Amino acid sequence: MFPELTFTWVFNEYPHFVQQDSRRFVSQETGNLYIAKVEPSDVGNYTCVVNNTITKERVFSSPTPLVLRNDGAMGEYEPKIELHFPDTIPAAKGSTLKLECFALGNPVPKISWRRTSDVSFPNKVKLKNSNAILEIPSFQQEDTGTYECIAENSRGKNAARGRVSFHATPHWLQTMTDTSLSIEENLFWECKANGKPKPSYSWLKNGETLISENGALSISSLNLSDGGMYQCVAENKHGIIYSSAELMVLASAPSFTQNPLSRVLKARSGSDVSLDCRPHASPRAISLWKRGSEILQRSERISLFPNGTLKIANVTKRDGEPTRISQGPSSTEITVGESIVLPCQVTADPALDVAFSWAFNGQPIDFHQDADHFERVGGSFSGDLMIRNIQLNHGGKYVCLVDTDVESLSADAILVVKGPPSPPDLVVVEEVTDSTAQLSWSPGQDNGSPITGYVIQARTPFTVGWQAVDTVPEVINGNTLTATVVGLNAWVEYEFRVLASNSVGMGEPSPPSTKIRTEDAMPDTAPTDVGGGGGTKSELVITWEPVPEELQNGEGFGYIIAFRPVGMVTWTRAVISAPSVTRYVFRNDTIPPFSPFNVKVGAFNNRGEGPFSSIATVFSAEEVPSVAPEKVSAKSLSAADIEVTWEPIASTPERVLGYEVVYWEDDTKPDTVGKVRITGNYTAVNVSGLQGNTQYYLAVCAFNTAGTGPQSVPVNVTTKKPPPGQPPQNVEWNLIGSQLVLQWDPVIALETESEVTGYIVQYRRHRNNDMYSIITNKTSVELTLNPNDNYVIQIKTLSEGGLGEGSEPIHIHQLIFQCVVESDLLRNARSSAIYLCHRTARAACKLAWVHVDPEQEGCARFLSLRSSFALCRRSVPPDVRLP
Repeated sequence: MFPELTFTWVFNEYPHFVQQDSRRFVSQETGNLYIAKVEPSDVGNYTCVVNNTITKERVFSSPTPLVLRNDGAMGEYEPKIELHFPDTIPAAKGSTLKLECFALGNPVPKISWRRTSDVSFPNKVKLKNSNAILEIPSFQQEDTGTYECIAENSRGKNAARGRVSFHATPHWLQTMTDTSLSIEENLFWECKANGKPKPSYSWLKNGETLISENGALSISSLNLSDGGMYQCVAENKHGIIYSSAELMVLASAPSFTQNPLSRVLKARSGSDVSLDCRPHASPRAISLWKRGSEILQRSERISLFPNGTLKIANVTKRDGEPTRISQGPSSTEITVGESIVLPCQVTADPALDVAFSWAFNGQPIDFHQDADHFERVGGSFSGDLMIRNIQLNHGGKYVCLVDTDVESLSADAILVVKGPPSPPDLVVVEEVTDSTAQLSWSPGQDNGSPITGYVIQARTPFTVGWQAVDTVPEVINGNTLTATVVGLNAWVEYEFRVLASNSVGMGEPSPPSTKIRTEDAMPDTAPTDVGGGGGTKSELVITWEPVPEELQNGEGFGYIIAFRPVGMVTWTRAVISAPSVTRYVFRNDTIPPFSPFNVKVGAFNNRGEGPFSSIATVFSAEEVPSVAPEKVSAKSLSAADIEVTWEPIASTPERVLGYEVVYWEDDTKPDTVGKVRITGNYTAVNVSGLQGNTQYYLAVCAFNTAGTGPQSVPVNVTTKKPPPGQPPQNVEWNLIGSQLVLQWDPVIALETESEVTGYIVQYRRHRNNDMYSIITNKTSVELTLNPNDNYVIQIKTLSEGGLGEGSEPIHIHQLIFQCVVESDLLRNARSSAIYLCHRTARAACKLAWVHVDPEQEGCARFLSLRSSFALCRRSVPPDVRLP
């Protein structure tokens, strides 16, 4: 079979595949579909599908129909093994062996497996597809033997056997490697392989067979012709393997190219030193050593070795100085957040390469990973360590390590980091009253500086965050681990935390204590802001600011309202049991209007009554004015404004606080009302924001806290026509010195608009933002401006209907004044022409010099900034440079 092929069967239509079970089996060895017992549901068309697992291709066979015979049902019969494995099965070492076995029968047979040696299957053996497949992964020698498949049903049983044998292709235990040998040397190569059966060996040189014994090849006294590519071959009936190596036979004169001697050798005084002399030569060269012109001989201090090495014992130092640390780190104390430099400087022979490194608490410092805090600074002979923004975890032992080519040195220091204390722990509330709580806690680490004191903070549902509280003792020193918090509110839930401090600063707070509630007590806070007044007839309205929940001191909180007419002795009391209520209304027909009362409000809860507020004077409800204003008149001021006047009410029993003007457009719909209210004894008011050329009806009434009185007889008036909607156009300006001349086209009002009666020129200085205005009935105006400031100028029409729309703003900048000064200088120099400097309306705001013919007066003006750059341009003299 081909291992890259797999088989499946389609029942009737794709992709309805046959599902394998104890009755149906698809063999991956034969590709056949086996049905142990055919049932009516099996009738249909079957298509074999062959899948190539490598190319992913799929091939379908022609459908094969399965029909039931109509000559009667087939009876029960014993199993018939239709598919079984061969009598002899070879299996390779490490492979996965699959044995298939399937039987036909009625009833459907059950498949089981065993080894004839009665040796049980190891755990790795797997039974698949209702035991139709026995799978042995990673096949080994001990898995060999005779395997038996047994098919059994109620009518009998049948069996199939096969012997599984073990074989292994050769695999190398020892191979040779590429070898370079000098001429006349000897070669010995050996290769070893394992396999079953045991492999045999042969040798090849450049593809030609050599005569050799077993796995060994020996050549004595090599010559150049022995060089080449050699192969050792191991084979048995299951496979063949090759091992290749190249033999290079060398013949060359001595050369130090590959192994040059060091020009400088660095060594400590008194130490031993070795110098290698290993020239490349084939065959091996004979070495000797010279000092100057003298050949060295063996002595007590000098040793010469056959491989060419020279060894000198007890080296004497004649020049240079020993390496030493001239300034090392010293132990010190430092505070969290500061920075420090630990020095590490050496004196050494300039010929030596010096390397610095640092260790912290026995671990090398990674300057890349810890770059936020650690940095190596210094030159060739300085390896100082900078530590930035020191934290508590940076305290410990620092070691500077100095390595040269010949020795290693080190120096260390202890760095003590002081910081604020760590948070205290185990904050416990041991006793609580209605205004105090006794606390205890355990100290945290002092972090290098003794704890000097503690601060207690509290938090309630009514506070914003944590707040410091008063304690006894008032100042808690560092040796005290208990204190009493005083000044607490009754019947409030509190949490407490403790902070420790030392000479460095205040530390982080402790975890919060368990929430506790203080005991309840009678109220000790009276309502505030007691007042009132207003309401309707025969009412006394009393108001107050409620007592906050955190000051109510217990459950069952409410208010006691006490009041009496001014001058009386006896108080009338009322009780309200709702803590959030802020208003009480007493109704009695006998209460005269606007009559003064003494009023006070107290608080109570389940523990009793608390204090009353201070006494306030509150007036009972008053009655609305009963008289309407007289002699009401109205006059239109503009398209949007009407002035209304009236005579004040001379005499009325009710109080008058002011007047209210109501107005509407349509007399048939007086509910379309606008209102203007003015407080005080005024007799006129302006109604603004009206529509132009519109008739309005207006009436006036008096008001007080009880409401408004009767309205006057309505009057009507029509507003002026609206001002012209067209702004002044074609505005031109001319600046000479500090005098600005403005000109514009006249504005013609439409028939529905008010006639133009004049113009107003408004201009604002940038420096002080002051607004100035000039009124004229002409279409030009002259302004005197300050050359040291910037201006914004706008022109509007005047009419009976008010101010019209404004022209486009004109911006006059200091830069333009400077240009005018320069133009005056040029005019003095050339009488035949005027050179004016004009700032264009372009966004770049560049300056350009323009030659202007004085005979053409129209070209002598500056255009406004919004105009196009269209002055009469002439040729520019050569000595005038265009910017």
